[in-house]
Amino acid sequence: MPLNRVMMISVHSSPLDILGGKDTGGMNVYIREVCRKLGRRGIKVDIFTLSKNTSFPNIVYMDEEVRVIHLKAGVEGHNDKNMLWDYLPDFLDGIFLFVKEFGVTYDVIHSHYWLSGWIANELSKEWGIPTVHMSHTLGFLKNEVAKSDEQKEPYFRLEKEKEVLDSVDRIIATTHHEKTQLMTRLKIPQKKIEVIPCGVDSDLFKPRKPEEAKHFLNLNGQRFILFVGRIDPIKGIDNLLQAMNILSKKSNDISGDIKLLIIGGEETNQSITENHELKNLMKLKSKLSLEDQVEFLGTKKQEILPYYYSSAEVCVLPSRYESFGIVALEAMACGTPIVASNVGGLSQIIGDKTTGFLVPAEEPETIAERIKWILAHPEIRDKFGKEAVRWASRFEWSLVTDRVIHLYSQMVL
Repeated sequence: MPLNRVMMISVHSSPLDILGGKDTGGMNVYIREVCRKLGRRGIKVDIFTLSKNTSFPNIVYMDEEVRVIHLKAGVEGHNDKNMLWDYLPDFLDGIFLFVKEFGVTYDVIHSHYWLSGWIANELSKEWGIPTVHMSHTLGFLKNEVAKSDEQKEPYFRLEKEKEVLDSVDRIIATTHHEKTQLMTRLKIPQKKIEVIPCGVDSDLFKPRKPEEAKHFLNLNGQRFILFVGRIDPIKGIDNLLQAMNILSKKSNDISGDIKLLIIGGEETNQSITENHELKNLMKLKSKLSLEDQVEFLGTKKQEILPYYYSSAEVCVLPSRYESFGIVALEAMACGTPIVASNVGGLSQIIGDKTTGFLVPAEEPETIAERIKWILAHPEIRDKFGKEAVRWASRFEWSLVTDRVIHLYSQMVL
């Protein structure tokens, strides 16, 4: 049976959202890139997501064969994803109305995050269509690294997430580590789980000459360490600030002119959690007297990021939990060495002492030590960078999409 049309469901996060906010990141990139690649293979895709902006059309063509369908449910505007459960029946009704109005049928439903998984299961009951699900993050793993009860996911999410994983036909895990967690901790059958990694756009993310990239960014002569990601406690930015403090006190000969640039977050339209974390980080920055060494740049467009990656001495990802780590792939594709926590997906895609260094989470001293080592050995930094480009090439989005299509085809026979 030929594969003609796929339904993608991403309730709380749209591929059209600006990256770097509280609920935008790797999942948005995944949906956008895989859907574009599917469309260019002649497979039609409809992406259903919550309408957050009254000025957006109900239907936006992201590509010739790929549509983003904005559905109104609950209060239009930014919503905390943990508050969206009550709106899901309205979202479901919106899908039914759309399908009835346009007379479309789908071969497979691919859902992202547990909220979307619930929708997918309800549609599957009605239509008998096979379902594929991606968690992107798992609630119980986030809770294990939470620093306070306020940062923990509610029990309701854990319960519903398990129901979704038990009910869908197939699950895509982005790493073998995630597959193992699903099997051993949540008792999901092995045969139900397919390991397909996330990817990187090697046409966009590729090495640029550092001085030319810095000139483009108006950072001529500036040496810097880079962080890219959401402003969220789980990203461990506080540990990176502590590492910068250690670095500045112990190695002025090497790092006296080094800055830390943090890309992510936005003053406007943030959730309460992100505003709270940003305030905490600003207080820590002041406490550590890092005002002249640390700069928060807010969000940056995707097409600008390669210039930052290519200019950076090192990209640091001090996450407490990371399901995959697309930022690591983007940086490596640009020839930038990585210092990252040895957690989750980061431990699977970074070659320790090959493309950079893996370090224990919650150890600012070790982060500082590894950054210092890279700064002090430019020849090794270049060697890591060249190897990083080679490693990242294995994760090109076209290769990822081939495997996704193969999985879909198995399900629609």
